[in-house]
Amino acid sequence: MGFIAFLKTQFIVHLLIGFVFVVSGLIINFIQLCTLVLWPINKQFYRRVNCRLAYSLWSQLVMLLEWWSGTECTLFSDEATVNTFGKEHVIIILNHNFEIDFLCGWTMTERFGVLGSSKVLAKRELLYVPLIGWTWYFLEIVFCKRKWEEDRDTVIEGLKRLADYPEYMWFLLYCEGTRFTETKHRISMEVAESKGLPKLKYHLLPRTKGFTTAVQCLRGTVAAVYDVTLNFRGNKNPSLLGILYGKKYEADMCVRRFPLEDIPQDEKEAANWLHKLYQEKDALQEMYNQEGIFPGQQFKPPRRPWTLLNFLFWATVLLSPLFTFGFGVFASGSPLLILAFLGFVGAASFGVRRLIGVTEIEKGSSYGNQEFKKKE
Repeated sequence: MGFIAFLKTQFIVHLLIGFVFVVSGLIINFIQLCTLVLWPINKQFYRRVNCRLAYSLWSQLVMLLEWWSGTECTLFSDEATVNTFGKEHVIIILNHNFEIDFLCGWTMTERFGVLGSSKVLAKRELLYVPLIGWTWYFLEIVFCKRKWEEDRDTVIEGLKRLADYPEYMWFLLYCEGTRFTETKHRISMEVAESKGLPKLKYHLLPRTKGFTTAVQCLRGTVAAVYDVTLNFRGNKNPSLLGILYGKKYEADMCVRRFPLEDIPQDEKEAANWLHKLYQEKDALQEMYNQEGIFPGQQFKPPRRPWTLLNFLFWATVLLSPLFTFGFGVFASGSPLLILAFLGFVGAASFGVRRLIGVTEIEKGSSYGNQEFKKKE
């Protein structure tokens, strides 16, 4: 094991990375709070500023994937589709099977210049998660309770606000509503059988309300839907903790572009279109499992240096005073100060671990275990 590889496994290094992310995130959130005064003066300038502030935070996680773990991301698509990346507003449909599927998506948005302006239809509980939810609030992320009767007006209003967004945005939809687990899949397929829908082997039954509403509200703004099917070579199931320990993975992403005008305007027909799409996604996963490859040309967009430079900037700004302060505390010889400093370190460690826990499948929501049994 080389020295760098050894460092990647050390808890103190993970703690320092977490410290930089958390403290820089709190600083960024405070700056975002201050930018609220810009909204009534110049809404579009407010949005552009917050896109760059969000980039400064999210790119630190992308840096971990690209530079720290060295994970490779390969696109399987066609040249015409790849040439549109970062040049139009789009809706992204991504399978929700892995703990770091969002991070692979963020990597692609970074390489095509839309990381800061990327959007998602997110569960409302995330709004109260420090850094993640707070940053999303200032980015006008659409939050929902996942109860359509309560969400309908809120979601429609949030989507319509994005119609004049000044930066190209990729709006992510996890149409399955929750991460794939065997229990949720079994219940989901019971629902599919009761509705006379074809069963899926690798996906949950897609929930159509969010998709059809997004298509209706963003028609005229969004140019296309990108269907993304993600898998990892070697049947790996990566985690954010694995990335933090420097484990390298190979992610393959099959991307298909569907012009929005090809998607039916009628809600029922659009829902049927989505069900058909998930049957095709299931076939793509089956092909990948059998052949180890997706169809289409292979593209490897080069990683850019900005994520690494951004992290090095924050590390320089924040770790220098931390080391100076820590040295002063231990040099003082005061048991009270030393205990207080160690308590701060312990609290920081706990906070970082809780943030990582948000991504873990086994700690995910129970949404789907019973909700799939309810009428959509």
